[in-house]
Amino acid sequence: MVVVVEQNATEKDIEGIIRILNDFGFDVHRSTGVNQTVLGAIGVKPDFDTRQVEVLPGVAHAYRITEPYKLASRSFRQEKSVFKFKNCEIGGNSIVVMAGPCSVENEKQIFTVAESVAKAGAKFLRGGAFKPRSSPYAFQGLGEDGLKLMRRAADEFGLLVISEAMDSSQIEVVEKYSDIIQIGARNMQNYNFLRELGKSSKPVMLKRGLSATFEEWLMSAEYILSGGNQQVMMCERGIRTFETATRNTMDISAIPVIHAKSHLPIIADPSHGIGIRDKVIPMARAAVAAGADGIIVEVHNDPDHAKSDGAQSLYPNQFEEMMKQLRVIAEAIGRKIA
Repeated sequence: MVVVVEQNATEKDIEGIIRILNDFGFDVHRSTGVNQTVLGAIGVKPDFDTRQVEVLPGVAHAYRITEPYKLASRSFRQEKSVFKFKNCEIGGNSIVVMAGPCSVENEKQIFTVAESVAKAGAKFLRGGAFKPRSSPYAFQGLGEDGLKLMRRAADEFGLLVISEAMDSSQIEVVEKYSDIIQIGARNMQNYNFLRELGKSSKPVMLKRGLSATFEEWLMSAEYILSGGNQQVMMCERGIRTFETATRNTMDISAIPVIHAKSHLPIIADPSHGIGIRDKVIPMARAAVAAGADGIIVEVHNDPDHAKSDGAQSLYPNQFEEMMKQLRVIAEAIGRKIA
């Protein structure tokens, strides 16, 4: 249920509404916009009479949310969520670019890539310290040592850090060095893990599962939101279809659909979405044109010898060219690259 508070309601009125909703057995989540405060009352009560709430002092309207995802829905929050960082924001008019290698391999590699993507205009350095690999014999990442290298390289060149946590035991260490915690496609429906992320103080970027519907994806975000972490962003990274010409099928339609259904920002990952280096830039252009709030791509100084995902990693000069093209497209739709 959504409870819309009157614009002239006092803080005492709002606290009173929350207290009574708690007495009815609801968990209450507050969203304060520019002109309106909205309360999300979460709880399965099919026979509850909303008139019991509408008569309370300070209540303008109370109505049921039909979507199974309550806190992620546009019904709960009409305005887009905007997450602020020290040198940019995600979800506003600017489009944020995140770039870096699939895996942190060594100090020279990560510093070289960080310098090149920073010069081209990226705001975040991405890179994996813990790598979910299909083969147990593949490179698994450097662990905390990799995170330390990323943090040093990012600080050296004025970047923020986004890196992946693979399970609950890694949340604390990834929080220590990263500004955003990335959750991979394989973990989109790891619900116990998502519950733990709800306790985190760091923003979370939730990648879409390989065969997930929009509703399933948003329900996964709901797990994090309901745990108290309101800083969740979605990431379209391609889905698995019958097509074999590309690694995955990049679903550009996800961008406008998620914007219509949810207030959460959405990031596009064309590197995983297409999986072929010379197709990454066209898909990045399409994602910006479709309304993505950010782009995350893989960049490597020597992709032919990368320890993981070299075939989909851009060369630094390709990344620089991509940034030039994205600026033109962003301007054409009334936005800009951060």
